[in-house]
Amino acid sequence: MTNNDIFKKLRVALQLRDDQIVEILELVDFRISKGELGNVFRKDDHKDYMECGDQLLRNFLNALVIHLRGTKENPKNPNEVIKSHKPKEAKPEFKAQKPEFKSDKKPSASTDKKPFAKKKNFKNIPKKIQVVEKVKFKNGKPNQKD
Repeated sequence: MTNNDIFKKLRVALQLRDDQIVEILELVDFRISKGELGNVFRKDDHKDYMECGDQLLRNFLNALVIHLRGTKENPKNPNEVIKSHKPKEAKPEFKAQKPEFKSDKKPSASTDKKPFAKKKNFKNIPKKIQVVEKVKFKNGKPNQKD
């Protein structure tokens, strides 16, 4: 398992965005741009892939400890910090409701008909007008005399 894999798994497990990782790394005075960080998270075969060195991973882990636990002078509760990173869930008032039907009437007396059968009205359908005359195709054969 490479340093890149470890870094990716930590990012996913803690639900961190790139800008949050940059802020965490600044806690230990390690500066990295979002673009460089994006290159670390790319696939191995990508042309802009950058290998995560030991120094980057070490600084991230040290900064993560400070971010989650705080310092000796200003300690934090790690569970509260992790909860602040998670996306907020949808409120329960947006639950899907059962659709209401317009007609809650009893079915008609004749139940032998199909419920969704289309009725065709043949009186209003206009007759088809022949636009093109009937053409006899000879397919390139010369005229044959009878």
